[in-house]
Amino acid sequence: MTPLRQRMLDAMVLRGFAERTVQAYIHAMAGLARHFNCSPELLTAQQVQDYMLHLHRDRKLSFSTVNQAASGFKFLYGTVLGLGTRQFDIPYARMPQQVPELLSRGEVAMLLACAPHVTAGTFLRLAYASGLRLNELCHLRWGDVHGQADRMCIHVRQGKGGKGRLVPLASDTLAVLQQWRALQPRAARSDDAPDWVFTARADRSKPMHDQSPQRWYRAAASAAGITKHGGLHTLRHCYATHLLEAGVDVHTLQQWLGHNHVQTTARYLHLVRPDAAVGARGASLALLQALPQPQPQPLPEPA
Repeated sequence: MTPLRQRMLDAMVLRGFAERTVQAYIHAMAGLARHFNCSPELLTAQQVQDYMLHLHRDRKLSFSTVNQAASGFKFLYGTVLGLGTRQFDIPYARMPQQVPELLSRGEVAMLLACAPHVTAGTFLRLAYASGLRLNELCHLRWGDVHGQADRMCIHVRQGKGGKGRLVPLASDTLAVLQQWRALQPRAARSDDAPDWVFTARADRSKPMHDQSPQRWYRAAASAAGITKHGGLHTLRHCYATHLLEAGVDVHTLQQWLGHNHVQTTARYLHLVRPDAAVGARGASLALLQALPQPQPQPLPEPA
């Protein structure tokens, strides 16, 4: 490990950065060093900007991915190396604000009914009914699922940016989780077993990899005849919009989604149906029960 990489790691640990952020920043720094075949501290601001242009224009990476690398470079040069923006300017790309393609409640119901197997069906149902991000779902532990009558919630310990939060747990969602746990082998339910709700197939001591749920979503969408763009994150958009339509206020939803700014949550107001009726607060959380009931599909386990 080079001294510069160690300095950057130490600076991120000192500031309590989330593990995924640490990995992303180190990955960006390593890519920059490989591209120019020298230490990043020897580069000019123009060279760093040229590399960012290379990522987008030549490697066809999205603006959001390039901006993530830019954040890593800003931390490296601004915080670790102590260079100000006048000495070392690293711009962000202005990203177009696109309205996500939402699924109707009927489409959500068909998607869940067409899940390729039980594991996929449980994961997709929890994604829609809790609004958790993909990484949060993959790293969810049984110890963070609270089903007591006076404290029904999911404790997200490592959300985006390393921030924790509490997300309400509806009775229908709790029932899905209880049914899923009952299906687990007896060894997986013992006190010394791994605490992950969803484990990796190859090694049950590790959490599920985040690529599998994306494949499950695409397979279910294809089987359901859904052609709208988007991946698993679409279910989080549906969760937010359907709760707003059911009467949950924006500031409460902001806390549940883990957004830093209420303006981020308020974007979902543009997706709310004009004719949406305001529902009762307690019933509004039961998103799964509010879905229409399509023809049930068999859910075999993957081979």
